[in-house]
Amino acid sequence: MNEIDVAIIGGGPGGYVAAIKAAHLGLKAVLIEKDKLGGVCLNRGCIPTKALVGTAELLNQLQRAKEFGIQVKEYSYDFPAIMKTKEMIAKRMSSGVGQLMKANQIRVIQGEGNILEPGVVEVINIEGKKELIKTENIIIATGSSVMKIPIPGLENEGVIDSDGALSLSELPTKMIIIGGGVIGIEFAGIFKAMGVEVTVVEMLPRILLPIDEEIANRLAFILKRQGIKILTNSKVEGIEKTNQNFKVLISNPEGKQRLETEKVLLAAGRVPDFGNINVQKLGIELEGRAIKVDQKMRTNIPGIYAVGDVVGKIMLAHVASREGIVAVENISGKEVLMDYKVVPNCVFSLPEVASVGLTEEEARKKYDQIKVSKFPYLANGKALGMGETEGMVKIIADSDTSELLGLHILGAHASDLIAEGTLALSMEATAEEIVNTIHAHPTLAETIAEAAEGIIGKPIHLTR
Repeated sequence: MNEIDVAIIGGGPGGYVAAIKAAHLGLKAVLIEKDKLGGVCLNRGCIPTKALVGTAELLNQLQRAKEFGIQVKEYSYDFPAIMKTKEMIAKRMSSGVGQLMKANQIRVIQGEGNILEPGVVEVINIEGKKELIKTENIIIATGSSVMKIPIPGLENEGVIDSDGALSLSELPTKMIIIGGGVIGIEFAGIFKAMGVEVTVVEMLPRILLPIDEEIANRLAFILKRQGIKILTNSKVEGIEKTNQNFKVLISNPEGKQRLETEKVLLAAGRVPDFGNINVQKLGIELEGRAIKVDQKMRTNIPGIYAVGDVVGKIMLAHVASREGIVAVENISGKEVLMDYKVVPNCVFSLPEVASVGLTEEEARKKYDQIKVSKFPYLANGKALGMGETEGMVKIIADSDTSELLGLHILGAHASDLIAEGTLALSMEATAEEIVNTIHAHPTLAETIAEAAEGIIGKPIHLTR
């Protein structure tokens, strides 16, 4: 009989959460992580970038201090100190995960994990020693890596990815960001706030493709007004090194141009990374570049599960965590299915974007009749008091039942406000139910209630 109920390879948001849930369910788990606990999210993604977003927001507020009657005659910032604070926050979070492992009596092995066969995991620890772990169940949670795209010159020193951007020792004067997705747009806001001249190059017709088109276009307008250059329908053909700078060849419908820059940041997305696991040798079925799983997070090999970015469904930390919980609950004997219908998506741009459910384009394809209601931040008292009037709330609902189909927010604290929409869609709530829920005044949350009023009639605080 095996002593270990489940071996988890990968200590990111999918893996470590699965380990904790296993402990809660009385299962004996071992967690294998080759680097730092928390994975990319805690160490080189979500958390450190949010620390820099916090700095960027404060810098933007300082630049607008005069609007609030505050005279800031002179201020400066220390970039190495900013980066040190970011590191400290990431280390604190990773250390916190370590404490959770100890508190739940979960054995953590720092090393590279490999599946020799179903039920057998080989670990080579940091000292080079091998250990075999026999277990009934294995969860692959090895995450993802930066997607490399075939651009001549991408290998030049000074062309960085998100890891490199988080490790800069000094600020460049100019930066070209390849990719107008979530990662690219977040870094654009961060570096622009710190005085860097930023250009975003996106191959598609618009930025943030998964986001509702109207919301994405409005954000693009705001970012351009802030001074961020956005080139859509544009392809990077090559990168040339010239002394300390680069010349980036870009082609678009208007022709070709060479832009000079000090740094090039590749932010074209991520792809599943299986680490040291030979999935093909094991016979694990793939779906494109990702591991194919069912709704219980099971692969086609009995006893082997996969969660997080390796399954390629929705590459978000909170999705990975939920997938980890679903996998472990099924291992424990429960019957639980993973549901992707209601997943909040947040972009920590300046201002923020958050969405859940169907976009307007998706809803029009799926439903015969829909209603769309919008309410601007400009008409909200709290937003006015904060000086955060850029933005809007957009609700999409079924015409017949007024059931919410999608909620999209552009503006301050969008990532916090989206929780109401996520719960509403999970409960299949109607616009009437949102309206009949008393929202505190004065708060930004009132914008959601007002937008819901627009589905069933007219917003209270908006003239037509």
